[in-house]
Amino acid sequence: MSRSDDFFERAQRTTPGGVNSPVRAFGAVRGTPRFAVRGDGAYLEDADGNRYIDLCQSWGASLFGHGRKEIVDAAAEAVARGTSFGVPTEGEVLLAERIVSMVPSIDQVRLVSSGTEAAMSAIRLARGATGRDALIKLEGCYHGHSDALLARGAGSGLATFGIPSTPGVTAGAARDTLVAPFNDLDRVAALFGANEGNIAALIVEPVPANMGVVPPDDGYLEGLRLLCDEHGALLIFDEVITGFRIARGGAQERFGVTPDLTALGKVMGGGFPCAAFGGRRDLMEQLAPVGHVYQAGTLSGNPVAVAAGLAALDLIDAEDPYGGLETAAEDLQAGLALAFDATGFAATVNRAGSLFSVFFSDGPVRNFDDAKAAHHERFARFFHHMLDEGVYLPPSGYELWTLCTAFGDVEREAVLGAASRFRD
Repeated sequence: MSRSDDFFERAQRTTPGGVNSPVRAFGAVRGTPRFAVRGDGAYLEDADGNRYIDLCQSWGASLFGHGRKEIVDAAAEAVARGTSFGVPTEGEVLLAERIVSMVPSIDQVRLVSSGTEAAMSAIRLARGATGRDALIKLEGCYHGHSDALLARGAGSGLATFGIPSTPGVTAGAARDTLVAPFNDLDRVAALFGANEGNIAALIVEPVPANMGVVPPDDGYLEGLRLLCDEHGALLIFDEVITGFRIARGGAQERFGVTPDLTALGKVMGGGFPCAAFGGRRDLMEQLAPVGHVYQAGTLSGNPVAVAAGLAALDLIDAEDPYGGLETAAEDLQAGLALAFDATGFAATVNRAGSLFSVFFSDGPVRNFDDAKAAHHERFARFFHHMLDEGVYLPPSGYELWTLCTAFGDVEREAVLGAASRFRD
């Protein structure tokens, strides 16, 4: 028995499914999840000493790879001063100032601890600011596991396990969430028309990465902005994944579309649990203690996470990693397409910046229905082939692949060589 087998067996006795986040359980690909012991740059090492090129990178959080010295040193220095105070710190001010300077739409920001918390809080603020109840979300986009956001089509986790929504979410919570397909402006317009005056906000991943990566059609995000303006609703960008990864200012900078509110996470924490939501000053000042919309968190702005986040954002300004990441991802996308073509597998490789994913599909993937129609059993076999070849992929065909700045020519050639040897 491997050490990962042993850990998983023990974990299942004390933790539901043996994991603390469902997709880690290998439910979509079957088998025993690998228990990590360390990471180094583009590589991950498991408890049995196996070393993998890591194309998960903590689900996109590790822009500079595992164990980047500047981030580790900043966190260690912060730990030495104290792990949590429950009072304001200078670091919180510095991180807020940095976010405001980098993200085009944000005048003020509130730090929280997770992407789920950021999206949930942004929605509460939108409802409080507009006095309206209804929310539009897009199928296949995932915004965390708060009740209102687990309506049907809530993204990778539910899709992986075939759960249409989830028990435990009340009919009342689901009733106020309206769902339309991604990349279909007509369906969104119809929802606005049928619920005139009652829609507080529309929330969207500007580049969905929780049904696999699905770029927006040309004009789609602009169309959402216009519909929200026309109907007096707020536009919320969930940039927990795309923020600071797809561009310095996130997807809103890349696509030139300005949301009213933005949820952030992952990269901004440098690998630590740190997230945020922010937006226009007139909206953000409706939060307590200035306004009447309540939101709070004991560990919000945790000094260790804030220090790591500042170090990560410092590295972005020092190194401007985006051109290199995009070139590497573009080369990998092209190489994978050639490898699959040579071996006769129908496959679509979607990409936006350094976010990409493989669908074993013979047509374009533009929405959640297209993603579900892909050959997920083949993906499971491909996953285990790549794992045996020393490449760690996200363990579901509904998840994103990401690169870090430590990914280079050697890693690219190893990934493409492994993919070329896949036989179903």
